[in-house]
Amino acid sequence: MIQKHKKQPLNFLKYIGPGLLVTVGFIDPGNWASNIAAGSGYGYQLLWMVTLSTIMLILLQHNAAHLGIVTGLCLSEAASTYINRILKNIILSTAMIASIATAMAEILGGAIALQMLFSIPIKPGSLLILVIVLFCTFTNAYRRIEKLIILFVSLIGFSFLFEICIAGIDWKQAAIGWVKPSFPAHSMPVIMSVLGAVVMPHNLFLHSEIIQSRQWSLADDAVIQKQLKYEFRDTLFSMIIGWAINSAMILMAAASFYQNGNGTTVDDLAVTGSMLAPLLGNMASLVFAVALLLSGISSSITAGMAGGTIFSGIFNKPYDTSGKETKLGILVTMVPAAVIILFISSPFQGLIYSQMLLAVQLPITIFTQICLTSSKRVMGRYANSRRLNIVLWITALTVTFLNIGLFITGF
Repeated sequence: MIQKHKKQPLNFLKYIGPGLLVTVGFIDPGNWASNIAAGSGYGYQLLWMVTLSTIMLILLQHNAAHLGIVTGLCLSEAASTYINRILKNIILSTAMIASIATAMAEILGGAIALQMLFSIPIKPGSLLILVIVLFCTFTNAYRRIEKLIILFVSLIGFSFLFEICIAGIDWKQAAIGWVKPSFPAHSMPVIMSVLGAVVMPHNLFLHSEIIQSRQWSLADDAVIQKQLKYEFRDTLFSMIIGWAINSAMILMAAASFYQNGNGTTVDDLAVTGSMLAPLLGNMASLVFAVALLLSGISSSITAGMAGGTIFSGIFNKPYDTSGKETKLGILVTMVPAAVIILFISSPFQGLIYSQMLLAVQLPITIFTQICLTSSKRVMGRYANSRRLNIVLWITALTVTFLNIGLFITGF
């Protein structure tokens, strides 16, 4: 019994990684912009969107990983295998557009950090970040990237989580904001950007790819059962960390800038370094810029990996940086993203609208995933239960109705 007790945490640690690798994708410059816009513009009123988005994310990420574990296929490969060619190409093409939008936000965030640190203009800074990210993506193995990114997430999260312990947060209003839906005037673009920044379509493709790339034995039912159990713990643990950090960003922005609606609505990431001033004093802007740079580089790597996964899946190929499909997918994701930045006049608004675009594409990815994971042809006896399908369909319809609300109220 003693040996069994010692073995359990060791088993859990062996499975930690994929969830945290995905977590960095929604603790990125796009999230920073969306959360800071939410907190500075609407105080604590939009915290509910972080809560709702994180609940959705836990369900969807676990479901995507479930697909990878059971079938040995990522979401993109499964779509190519089980969905007719024309529909599959439409679905995966929209996912590639979402990946490009994500990569644009990540590269742009890193370029803003370079401007803060070294006074490098945004456009050449974006090209420099592109070169760094492509080098890292083409020369690192999964496990090495995982460890590096987990470190980045820890450094970024610590600053914000520690800050809320000493900041003047109105915890009563925050508690209400976390659970009470609110739609202040002109807030739909920000609400949707928060949703898109947390439940990112490309991360659903990426998580299913990472989890199946570990190549466990699909013939051993006990191995599959163990993976499903530990993967859910990894996902739940990682997504709760993401919820806490995203919430902390809104809390700090609300406490620093909102002032009951009489403060300043922030539209420049460089200004937000002042949020760390109570903890770090004159070093606040420097620490914020370094964290932003780390976030931009690490999340750009995951965006490139997701793009490579989706694009190679179009040709029914696995993610492999030595394969031409994966290489082309990474380039098709990253290069256009950097080029788009050359034509953006407002970097902050570019970040906000890139995240909103992810929310617009999200229903397509969710409906595709549900169709695959609820199919016994695809999943066998591991197909979604009726109860899980109901919850997933409610999630998909909620996202769809939010999108309808965005189009009705205007961008």
